Amino acid sequence: MAIVKVIEVIASSTTSFDDAIRNAVKEVSATVSNIDSVYVKDFKVHVKDGEISSYGAICKVAFRVERGGNI
Repeated sequence: MAIVKVIEVIASSTTSFDDAIRNAVKEVSATVSNIDSVYVKDFKVHVKDGEISSYGAICKVAFRVERGGNI
């Protein structure tokens, strides 16, 4: 039986929502193996002087846990 863990991360980008999600996967991949999927829970933007200054995505990242391994 496979065990799957889920962690929640908040990622951002000054370019787009897509880039923010890609940043989430890139950052999590630096310390976590076997990523299966990413569920985007929510989106947000920061506004400065009437313009969007950054895009944010709250993501749930699911990954398989191998027996005897660490996250």
